[in-house]
Amino acid sequence: MSETRRKLTTIFCADVQDYTRLMGTDEEGTLASLKRCREAMGRLIESHGGRVINTWGDGLIADFPSVVEAVRAAVDTQNELAGFNARRPADGRMLFRIGINLGDVIVEGDDIYGDGVNIAARLQASAAAGGIVISSSVYDQVRNKVAVGFEFLGPLMVKNVDEGVPSYAVKIGDAKDETPPAQRSGSARPQPQPATVMPADMAEARPAPRGRRLYGVLAVIAAVLIVINLLSWQGVFWARFPVLALAVVAALAWNRDQTLFNRKITSLAILALGIAGINLFTWTGQFWAVWPILGIAAAMGVRWSMRR
Repeated sequence: MSETRRKLTTIFCADVQDYTRLMGTDEEGTLASLKRCREAMGRLIESHGGRVINTWGDGLIADFPSVVEAVRAAVDTQNELAGFNARRPADGRMLFRIGINLGDVIVEGDDIYGDGVNIAARLQASAAAGGIVISSSVYDQVRNKVAVGFEFLGPLMVKNVDEGVPSYAVKIGDAKDETPPAQRSGSARPQPQPATVMPADMAEARPAPRGRRLYGVLAVIAAVLIVINLLSWQGVFWARFPVLALAVVAALAWNRDQTLFNRKITSLAILALGIAGINLFTWTGQFWAVWPILGIAAAMGVRWSMRR
């Protein structure tokens, strides 16, 4: 039987965007391209000290003893494949998505298992075609060691992982090939494209566009409800209840993307505030919300005491 042990390693996961469509269009040509791309990827992985663990379908998984070398291998891979794809029609390009995570894994024979691998696969699935997404554990190690920029993407939800995994996109230049024609001809190896460097603190501070749009929509709805209430005033400010509900929705949306606090505990706190708001808006001289808030506080305490 193979010996089972654990180790801390950098997991590199890659697969092809729209592989099923490519196979449906040209099976033999797609398989030939996949083989060529995998050979190039395997060579670059080995040159950076990594090891290809397994391949399946259009996927590949490797591990590296060095986090920095794993990211460099990913950047070199995408740059080389960009040169390969530049000579192909737009609908026939083989674009890989790469995800990288640093985590503790179970080693059994030549294979690795565990949440560290699952997170790398989820990061890979969230990457753009021809792009790289890394976890915060990787970012912390490479942010000042690799000459590329990073864009904070927010927390990534992973199955069987309680908290979201903060993720970053690696900025390696735009998708179009700017390699001079002379370098693209023959068997010359494509030259890496220049990286777009962006200060890490600016990348982290950039708010998520989807979140801003949602907050804007909720604010507009709340304003419209208040205006309707005022224009049809009959002595009752009924808009306070839907506005309170919209505020709770906005708070929960913020909580979904924030990484400063435990999200489950924060959700309970938002619920408690919502109940307190209902009590105040329907005030009859009794603060009945104290009992559900006390129960929520107890649940928050239990959750906090059981945190890892």
